[in-house]
This record gives sequence, structure tokens and C-alpha cells, in this order.
Amino acid sequence: MGETRLAPRVAGLRPTAVNQVLREVKQVQSAGGDLVSLMRGQPDTPTPSHIVEAAHQALRAGRTGYPDNQGEPGLRRAIAERLALDHGLEYDPNQEILVTDGATLGLSTALAALIEPGDEVLVPDPIYDAYESPIRLWGGRSVAVPSSVQQGRFCFRRDALERCYRPSVRIVLLNTPWNPVGTVLTRDELQDILDFAEAHDLFVLSDEIYEKLVYDGRTHLSPAALSTEARRRCIVVNSLSKTYAMTGWRVGYCAGSAEVIAAMGLVLQQSSRGPATFVQDAAEAALRSAQSCVQRMAEEYQARRGLVLERLRDIPGVEALTPEGGLFVMVDVRRLGRSSDEVRQYLLHEAGVVVIHGAAYGAGGEGTLRVSFAAGGETLERGLDRLRNGLLRLAEAGEREAVE
Repeated sequence: MGETRLAPRVAGLRPTAVNQVLREVKQVQSAGGDLVSLMRGQPDTPTPSHIVEAAHQALRAGRTGYPDNQGEPGLRRAIAERLALDHGLEYDPNQEILVTDGATLGLSTALAALIEPGDEVLVPDPIYDAYESPIRLWGGRSVAVPSSVQQGRFCFRRDALERCYRPSVRIVLLNTPWNPVGTVLTRDELQDILDFAEAHDLFVLSDEIYEKLVYDGRTHLSPAALSTEARRRCIVVNSLSKTYAMTGWRVGYCAGSAEVIAAMGLVLQQSSRGPATFVQDAAEAALRSAQSCVQRMAEEYQARRGLVLERLRDIPGVEALTPEGGLFVMVDVRRLGRSSDEVRQYLLHEAGVVVIHGAAYGAGGEGTLRVSFAAGGETLERGLDRLRNGLLRLAEAGEREAVE
């Protein structure tokens, strides 16, 4: 066989920042390096026992056949009930809910149904980098909407969206709580965005997987809940991964108009039959049962957030921004005089701690590090010791260079 010829669309795909850094991590570890990771949004709390038991019961009952390709009816009803209870959103479980193998596939399926080659998607900068490849895969192009840090939080307004708009724009992609920066978009901020989308007749694709991990008494607001018009143009994407510590279960869902959900269902049929039936039964149990386990996890993560902020205090040239939601603290290291990737590599090789450089999430993230508090206990304690000591050494080195 001659030279392998791949489809041109593959050339535009890139590994995620986490996977890129993981390659470096494996190299360091294979050489004997001892590392502590503060990198991933992987909750270390176990899946609540009642959810696990629901899966066991489903397995014992023989729930191992093909699932309904739109999602098991019981799970779709539970999703609709949860959306109504939490957000006042009414969706028909028979026509307006689609169950997917995690939020990632939900986002990709929505993009496939909504964009054509040459269409553009507006995304805040910085933003979760895994959005870029599916946009490219379906022939689209992402357009970065600049944000700024105001009063310790990342934000962007309608004027930034207007500057980026052109007739080829089809979608505004939101992530609230916003990964990586931790902003929980307010009602006024969301209304600005929805007014812009209405003015230009755009879809709003809303990734809400961190909806329950909000702090200091805040409440997540789905943009679809703002008005009847907002609901019409929004596609809500969510999963059970973060809310119920079910990352490996791979179960998510989308909610939108019947027309869009039907189109997404056709796309989904070409690559997936959906999560395993017994997994969907467990997901239904998670959504229908008492939500006290969710509240306990959110309280635990808020305490971990506080620990990160405390341990990174009073380091010259370093400022940790307080996240309003999510599992990450963005750490401003611009005054250290090095790029975010240089700081990340120093911490990896010299301090033995793994974090992600902010530039991996767009130009707006340059000069920052994303530090995860998804893992707690000894892992977080050891990681923060190494992170603090590494940043202190960098700060001292910078002061010496300035004197010289």
C-alpha cells in the first residue's frame, strides 16, 4: 500500500490541552519523576452509592440490551422533570430531549446539525479547548470573543460580540459556569448575549455541565430560561459527570426545540446507540432521588477552593482569582515575566506538579495557569505545597534577574 491518504478534515483536529500535557507527564514519569496532578476536572469523590446500586439492580434485571436511540423514556422524563424543577424549563421528553454519551458527544451532535462548511461559531476567549476540534470537524470555524478581567472575574459584553459578528456567524457557544475561568454568567450578562443572538438570528449552544458547582450562594441560570424566545434558540447541553461524580459513566443530554433535537437524533444514530441501558437507569435514579449528595459535593469543593486561594496568597507576582463556580482556580502569573507555558513546564519539571497553562484555552488565557481542585485530601495538599514552592522560586529568580 502506498502513502496513507487521510481525509483533509483530520488535519484540522488537535489533541486537547489535557492530552498534550499528559504526554509530557508520561515522559517525566517514565524517567522516574514523581508528580502530583492539579490538572483535570476529574472529581475524586465516588459516585453516590444509591446511583451505583441502581445500576446493579438494572443489571440484575437484565437491562443490557439496546437502548432507545433517543434515550430511555424513563430517563428522558426524569431529565424533563429536573429541568422544570431546577430552571422552570418545560421540555417535551418525547420530542425535545436527547440522551447522549456525555456532553462532548452532545456538543458535537448539535454542531453537526446546525453548521455548514464555512459557518462560524462565536466562543468566549479563553474557553474550554475541546470545542475547537468538533467545530472544525463539521466544517466550521471558531471566532474568539475577547474577554477581560474586571473586579477579579472574566467577563465579556455585547459590544465584544458585535465586533466579532459577520454574516457567516451561525452560533454563540456558551459555557456557564465558564471553564476554565470560573465565571457564573449573571442574568444581565446572559440577557445581553441573548439580545445579540436574537438581533442576528443565531443559535445559542449552552454547555452547563458545572451548573451545580457554584459557590458563595450563587445560583446557575440557564440562558434558555430567560424567555420563550431564548428557549426557542437555545440548545442546552449537560451531563451527569460533574454533578454526580459520574465522569466514566458517559451519560449526558441535550434539550432544545423538537426540530433541532430530531436533526441531532439523526446525526447521533450514525455513530452511537446511546449510553448502556443500565447506565441510563442509574442516571434516572440520580436525577429523581434526593439531591443532598450534590449539595455535599458542592460544599466540599468550595472548601477546597478556599484552600487553594489561601495557599497561593502572598506570592510575589502571583494572584489567584476567586472562581464563582466550576473546579478550577485561574492563577495570574503575568508579573513573573514568563509565558504561561514556560511557567507550566517549570512547575512540571522542577516542582513536580502538573497544571495547565492558560494559553491552551486561547489568547485571553495567556499569563495564567488553570489549577484544579477536583482532587482533594493528600493529593491537593501535596500539590499545593509543590505549586507554592515552585512559584516562590520563580518569583525569587525573577527578582534576581531584575537586580542583575
